[in-house]
Amino acid sequence: MESQLSATLKACEHMIREGSTTFYKAFSFLQSPRKEAVYVIYAFCRMIDDAVDEPERSPYSLEELARHFTQLDKAEGHFIWPALRWLLERFPVTKEPFFRQMEGQRLDYELTHYDTMEQLETYSYLVAGTVGEMLLPVLHDAPDKHVIASGIWLGKAMQIVNIVRDVGEDQAKGRRYVPLDLLNKHGYTEAMWQQNMINDQWRNVIRELTSLAHAWFARGLLDVSQYPRTSSFCVELSARMYEAILEDVAAHDYDVYSRRAYVSTLGKMAIMNQLTLKYGLSVLQLKSNASSAVS
Repeated sequence: MESQLSATLKACEHMIREGSTTFYKAFSFLQSPRKEAVYVIYAFCRMIDDAVDEPERSPYSLEELARHFTQLDKAEGHFIWPALRWLLERFPVTKEPFFRQMEGQRLDYELTHYDTMEQLETYSYLVAGTVGEMLLPVLHDAPDKHVIASGIWLGKAMQIVNIVRDVGEDQAKGRRYVPLDLLNKHGYTEAMWQQNMINDQWRNVIRELTSLAHAWFARGLLDVSQYPRTSSFCVELSARMYEAILEDVAAHDYDVYSRRAYVSTLGKMAIMNQLTLKYGLSVLQLKSNASSAVS
């Protein structure tokens, strides 16, 4: 039984390692079983996302995922189900945020071109703010309403980064998450968007989204000191690495049509070094956490 659990959790770790080097790097420094719980959450969220974005590669449709998750005690046929049962038994994680995330992903079937910032914020909560709600019972022993609110803001901030970074990829899928009211505000037309035009109007659109993301990151990190120290470090590390993607967008003249912005390995190392000093953690301590196994 123990070896089966280990293999199940390793499969979830493989998904986060392949799917997001930033999140894998940041949360691998957690002690067990917190880090394995993060891997499970990431793996299921990845499956929810893939069911909509890459249905040909997904083992389940969104409806099948929802049905199996509803009857989780009976679900079989994939490593994610015993992993989720372990997660919900080990931590006070509830199912509701996962269902809300599915609701957000379901919007991609019907809402492909956003009109207002209010629509964008609702979407950002459903697909990413909910991740904060999933992670908090794993990362924090007793989060109060302020910590919970901060976790949601952090998820929403990361989603704004996703939207900025993925403009070109989303356009190829027939989606425009950058709201029409924001485009109109800066005199950038849909015709310009269709032509991948980078001009001052576009730069101002992305600068405003960047400012919004920075504001939400600040709100998201407001209560980070309330977490256990290593959790605080991992949360801020993931946030700062993600936020730095926006610096790369600006450095390449806001071209998010033809290239995907990223943070270099050296850039990530610089952020990590800054935060190890801030939190008074040694590299040896972090490596010890990263190598520990779930019990």
